[in-house]
Amino acid sequence: MAETIRIAGPDGFEFAALHAAAQGPRKGGVIVIQEIFGLDEYVAADVERWSKMGYEAVAPALYDRREPGFLAHHDDDGIKAGIAHAMGTPIDQALGDIAACRDLLKVARNEKAEKVCIVGYCYGGSMAWLAASKVEGLSASSSYYGSMVQANAALKPACPVIVHLARNDGIPADEVKDALGQANPGVPVYIYEDAGHGFNNESPERYNEPAATLARKRTLELFDGA
Repeated sequence: MAETIRIAGPDGFEFAALHAAAQGPRKGGVIVIQEIFGLDEYVAADVERWSKMGYEAVAPALYDRREPGFLAHHDDDGIKAGIAHAMGTPIDQALGDIAACRDLLKVARNEKAEKVCIVGYCYGGSMAWLAASKVEGLSASSSYYGSMVQANAALKPACPVIVHLARNDGIPADEVKDALGQANPGVPVYIYEDAGHGFNNESPERYNEPAATLARKRTLELFDGA
């Protein structure tokens, strides 16, 4: 079961994170980046899922400097609050906290060559894309429906990346795919035709089991092969 730990960011601030040790033969580490709603039960479930697949998993609370312990429901008020925190959290600060998670999984274990991957959803999908080019030492990145990917399509990832998009989403999947295809033709972009935004999240109103299962399979293959 995931536990809450604290990790010091580059500025010395200690943010909370959900953590689960790898079960079975250890494959490496995975950084799990939240949606806009904070470290809710669905993030905890994802941390547990990666743990069961052999990865030590850490999910940082990237909003902790603004509102420690922030959690929001998937309703209009929760979306509004989550977007405010996402927009109010400096990108470099979030990337610094992601780097601190990398260090926890890699350097603190005296295994500097160990594989550390990153997966993110919604807000986290944007961070996973940005981290692939801006955070050194990551082995692979899987970005799910990040709204900032298109505007940052020209960034050059330093590790293998895959991008997952939903057809029934406010994020224009074809435009994102075209932008990535022009700037980074080697990055696979998968569009899930019957899915909507948040399809990996197991909340009843958002979960799309076939799309989530396929995207997880592709992500696991990427991470295992990194």
